[in-house]
Amino acid sequence: MATVTTPSADMGHPDDVVPPPRRRPKRRRIVGRRSTPYLMLLPAIILELLVHLVPMVTGAWMSLKGLTEFYIANWGAAPFTGLRNYRIALDFHSPIGTNLLHSLGVTAAYAVLSVGASWFIGLTAAVLLQRPFRGRGLLRTLFLTPYALPAYAAVITWSFLLQRDTGLVNHVVVDQLHLVHNRPFWLLGTNSFVALVAVSVWRTWPFAMLCLTAGLQSIPDELYEAAAIDGASFGQQVRRITLPMLRPVSQVLLLVLFLWSFNDFSTPYVLFGASAPHDADLISIHIYQSSFVTWNFGLGSAMSVLLLLFLLIVTAVYLFTTSRRHDDA
Repeated sequence: MATVTTPSADMGHPDDVVPPPRRRPKRRRIVGRRSTPYLMLLPAIILELLVHLVPMVTGAWMSLKGLTEFYIANWGAAPFTGLRNYRIALDFHSPIGTNLLHSLGVTAAYAVLSVGASWFIGLTAAVLLQRPFRGRGLLRTLFLTPYALPAYAAVITWSFLLQRDTGLVNHVVVDQLHLVHNRPFWLLGTNSFVALVAVSVWRTWPFAMLCLTAGLQSIPDELYEAAAIDGASFGQQVRRITLPMLRPVSQVLLLVLFLWSFNDFSTPYVLFGASAPHDADLISIHIYQSSFVTWNFGLGSAMSVLLLLFLLIVTAVYLFTTSRRHDDA
């Protein structure tokens, strides 16, 4: 009888050998790779919370207490007053509320003028320096000098320049140009607001030029060449090409400059000191006086919280309006 032999697995063809199953990556490795970015961001998040969130919470807690000079040694012993400080600050029939409303109006006018002038001068400089020419790098460096200087050094220099008798501004305006006969007081009265806006614009317009110059680099040169072939003038090119293409950059820039100007403390404090003139009483100086001059930290904290809420509302409205315009476009 013939025997039938069955071939074993070892006698199969080499091509018929089944490769070993592919190992799946371990779950630990996947989880580790996904969590690495968050772990790297964790120190920055913790520092951000410590720098910003803790003072905000502390300020909100102080605004609910009657924290005056009598409780400086023991803040916890200050009585809880609830919303009393907010009612005092928002009572526009009282001197405190009237002064706060006046300070808010001065700050709004200061922010609008400073931001508008800085954006316009920065846009003009960025457009004029867009095309290469000899000495462009030197001009850009010189234009960025006000922004590179420390704020205190720059403002102190301006405070000397704006002195009535020995200042360079009056020497040029009165002695050289003969625009006025009497030497004006630039750091007192109504001229103090003009001086404050001028110093702020001098410090912030280089930053606007820097941001707008970066935005101009993303506009293709072919658009300007095609417009020039079609007979468009320089002004038409700026109006029809440059401004629409720079709209996203300008929207963010205007918001940042507005927030900076509204919270500006170093410029008026170094220029005028702790007691700014009535016409240049920015809300940052006003809150400082309410907190550290009259020693009413509870009321000053309430004003700070109100300022924060006001800026949050303005920012939300601005972002909603700009995003809606973008969607419509």
